[in-house]
Amino acid sequence: MPDLKLVFYADDFTGATDTLATVARAGLRATLFLGLPTAGQRAAIGPQDCLGIAGASRSMTRRQLQAELGGLADHLAPWCPPVVHYKTCSTFDSSPSVGNVGLAVSVLRDRLPVGPFVPIVGGQPNLGRYCVFGNLFAAFQVGGEVFRLDRHPTMSRHPVTPMDEADLRRHLARQGMKAMAGIAYPVYDEAPDRLDARVAEATADGPDGVLLDVAAPAHLAVIGRVLWRQARRQPLLAVGPSSVEQALLTQWATTDHQAAARAEEQAASDADRPNGPVLVFSGSLSPRTARQIQAARSYDRVPVAVGDLLDGASGGRAAARDRIVRALQSGHHVLAHWVDRSGAAAAPRLDPAQLARAGAGLAADVLREVRPGRLGLSGGDTSSHCMQALDAWALTYRRTLEPGVALCRLHADAPRLDGLSLMLKGGQMGSDDIFERLLA
Repeated sequence: MPDLKLVFYADDFTGATDTLATVARAGLRATLFLGLPTAGQRAAIGPQDCLGIAGASRSMTRRQLQAELGGLADHLAPWCPPVVHYKTCSTFDSSPSVGNVGLAVSVLRDRLPVGPFVPIVGGQPNLGRYCVFGNLFAAFQVGGEVFRLDRHPTMSRHPVTPMDEADLRRHLARQGMKAMAGIAYPVYDEAPDRLDARVAEATADGPDGVLLDVAAPAHLAVIGRVLWRQARRQPLLAVGPSSVEQALLTQWATTDHQAAARAEEQAASDADRPNGPVLVFSGSLSPRTARQIQAARSYDRVPVAVGDLLDGASGGRAAARDRIVRALQSGHHVLAHWVDRSGAAAAPRLDPAQLARAGAGLAADVLREVRPGRLGLSGGDTSSHCMQALDAWALTYRRTLEPGVALCRLHADAPRLDGLSLMLKGGQMGSDDIFERLLA
């Protein structure tokens, strides 16, 4: 594939659409596959600059992750792209036992023909994520107060991967990346040849990764020059959020690319209106999502008890399905959201992956009965498993609703799904009225 500059694998679906939007808005030809693409699927989309693969490794155990990424590496190796990007959440949600980033890097590095320099891009300013002297800071919401990650009101209390360490070098060392180097942002003010020498020094001892600070948007151009210079010498494995693409685009995108992309996005916005009631499934139990649900005044809200989801024989899940289908067929927008009535003491016993799979089953059941005008999925694990449960194989970008939240087109062999407009968002993403914006 001679035109291919980049392949990215995203550790969850919501982050994957952010990366897809990043490259598509810059005018690059890009498609996000929902699994390892077949030769026929690649031929169907034509030449591409960037290919993405939406995964779910963020919620995987060590054994699952090794199998997933081993198969990915074997599939990618013949493509020989200059850059392979292991796309993580912008807050690096992971632990030694769940979504282990260090293990992912180890598997990919061992099985792909990449060089010794493994850059880890530590921040994404447009989402309020900043890495300073190796420590990650995150805004509570885009434009809101910024907290060190181990003191963040939400991420420090994440139910699966609580972030109790803000220093990304220490965080990743727990996951097997014991030998970490770093380049702090003041070095970016040095002359390019001096910065290149610093990169060579940091890579000389063969570290497991080199952490690159991102304290301001201007740093992305400096990082992009370093990454693309290295990738032109030898294929590169990069790690981090969509700021990896943002950095590389400073070297790739032209004014003509960007103008054409803006015109195409405006045309898509003018032409793409919901042609029926909108359906949203929300599996996130985060406080931000709770506010978004409360603000969704245009929807029939259907609370679905977690116990009913997990116990398919109880009749509660079937009743929820029937209620959602009837409301959609009557022309009402529907927001189905999970409700945990088990109490705080039982919460640690909830298996997030099992809950996400059960929610995906409910979504698939509904979509077999009715096609909505648009579909929204809220929650990283929920989105990942819902997409796996549908008979679809790719997404292409339509337009951005808000930073980190994209509207995409679903590609599927089944007519009931093909062409459906789809929003995927993480539980921490979006303004309070994001579900209302989906209707516009």
